[in-house]
Amino acid sequence: MADDHSNEWYYCLKHHKVEPYEGDKAADRLGPYSSPEEAARALEKVQERNESWDNDPNWNDD
Repeated sequence: MADDHSNEWYYCLKHHKVEPYEGDKAADRLGPYSSPEEAARALEKVQERNESWDNDPNWNDD
């Protein structure tokens, strides 16, 4: 039985665009996301998470 990846979307770091499961290799993309719209926000989400971690007192040593 084949896996159903029809609802998986990725943001391709190489081409800077959203693509379905059948796209570039995993090392060149972020995901999976449940919709093309969510995948389109991938870099924004990465930036938000990085800022959150940078400001988390549990991860900042003086």
